[in-house]
Amino acid sequence: MSLLQQLYGPFFDFENWKMVVTSGQDWLIILSLVMMECLLSVDNAVVLAAQTRVLPTLREQEESLFYGIWGSYLFRFVVIGIGTYLIHFWEIKALGAAYLMYMSYRFFHVKFFGKKPIHKQKKQRVASKLTGRKRFWAVVAQIEFTDIVFSIDSVLAALAVSSNPVIVLIGGLIGILCMRGIAEVIMKLMRKIPELEPMAYLLIAVIAVKLFLTVPAIDIEISSGAFGTFILVIFAATIAIHFLRRKPKTKEK
Repeated sequence: MSLLQQLYGPFFDFENWKMVVTSGQDWLIILSLVMMECLLSVDNAVVLAAQTRVLPTLREQEESLFYGIWGSYLFRFVVIGIGTYLIHFWEIKALGAAYLMYMSYRFFHVKFFGKKPIHKQKKQRVASKLTGRKRFWAVVAQIEFTDIVFSIDSVLAALAVSSNPVIVLIGGLIGILCMRGIAEVIMKLMRKIPELEPMAYLLIAVIAVKLFLTVPAIDIEISSGAFGTFILVIFAATIAIHFLRRKPKTKEK
């Protein structure tokens, strides 16, 4: 079997797709991946919206996002194939677990001890100096680059939850579509329930532990179905805790 078939063969396996699409447990995992993708990609949506504003018309802004989303789908397909192959090496698992744990640590360190860095749109200023279609394609290129940078974290976290590339691909594609379409809704939800953001990064730390446990020296495998259920339960518990904490206390008579 060639390396190309090994990387992308599962994507063209009809039986694999049939098994995933008809499995309630796999859809449970996909739903958990979509929710993770949406919460972790809100910053991405904000940056993309800012990048398109340099274009003069709404039509060009929408067109740039259209090209951007299809570029995101193509990149996600490519990177999941490579990631599914690499994630079988224990060294990659250890490095991936360390990186995910660093993501979680960085978030909580900034939240409690530091300030968020100011994002400087240097490339956006370069695009604003161009005109016509040159400016348009410069914005599209920025969107693709931003997607690549932001999606690596999401793909790594998703592969740590499920090793089936079809499940990861479906979750990622739906997540990208939801993130682009309902980014504003997600941001409002996170403003209303601020506990969701730290909860997502706490889950990233748990996912890092799950990935690290699969290295051969430890060899503890937590099933994807059980872990997907765990993620959804944590989401539901976070929302429930938020409303219970905000529930007005009745005055004693």
